[in-house]
Amino acid sequence: MARAVVTGGAGFIGSNLVDRLIDDGLDVLVLDDLSSGSLGNLKDSRARGNVTIHQIDIAANEVVGLVRDYRPETIFHLAAQIDVRRSVTDPIFDARINVLGTVNMLEAARHSDAERFVFASSGGATFGDTFNIPTPETQARRPASPYGVSKFVVEEYFRYYADTYELDYVSLGFANVFGPRQDPFGEAGVVSIFINDLLAGRTPTIYGDGNQTRDFVYVEDVADALIRAARIGGSRYLNIGTGDETSILKLYELIVEATGTDVAPVMAAPRKGEQLRSCLDASAARAHLGWEPWTSLGEGLENTVNWMQKK
Repeated sequence: MARAVVTGGAGFIGSNLVDRLIDDGLDVLVLDDLSSGSLGNLKDSRARGNVTIHQIDIAANEVVGLVRDYRPETIFHLAAQIDVRRSVTDPIFDARINVLGTVNMLEAARHSDAERFVFASSGGATFGDTFNIPTPETQARRPASPYGVSKFVVEEYFRYYADTYELDYVSLGFANVFGPRQDPFGEAGVVSIFINDLLAGRTPTIYGDGNQTRDFVYVEDVADALIRAARIGGSRYLNIGTGDETSILKLYELIVEATGTDVAPVMAAPRKGEQLRSCLDASAARAHLGWEPWTSLGEGLENTVNWMQKK
């Protein structure tokens, strides 16, 4: 890989990936509409390497020409509409970004003769509620939101482009990603929300009884999985998670300890449609990519707290 395109490259996961690509000596074209990403996230990578940024909607017609002219070896497609609640209230908007935008990027890959297409999917949202925990790739996927549906249905487009145009792809279904640069506002991860509230002297809210579980995977480990997928390929879907279930109550205890605070959370009514359990079996990624989640939850939380304190 000499050149790569990263959609959503100014966002949380995307900017961490751009850091890795610059470390590996690549030139990077970032496509981001900056609706949730920030140019500040790319400050370090721009100082260290060749990063070109275009503020653009991934569903825009101009995207295909931009990517064709850049001629990347790999396209990392991370840009997405990630708000599950908005997908329920406005499924057309969700589909425009997550389905039509993805097809637009596949067309860009085809016309630019890209060798590989790496996609950021969602493990929890595409599987829906299941008690087959940790959940393997073989589990039937029954997404419970338009967001989950949009992440799932594009898999058939990947298969079509692989069969018809020999475009090699890897779709990575992430567990709950956390770490530095995650925005603690809007549709953010619970880790950044809890840390931000506690550091600001506010009392965090836990929705439901707190016994719902998630699989928390550190962002640098996720970036490593994306890099490995680009190098190895394979035209397949892989889970990216730790395989460890952590309840929201336990997570809160760990964050209280990491922040050095002592604040009891406010308990509120559960959010409609929230999954009770979500945890991914990533043994296939270990076998195919040689990938493992190297960072423990405790270490990742400490790193995230330190970053947010400095910020």
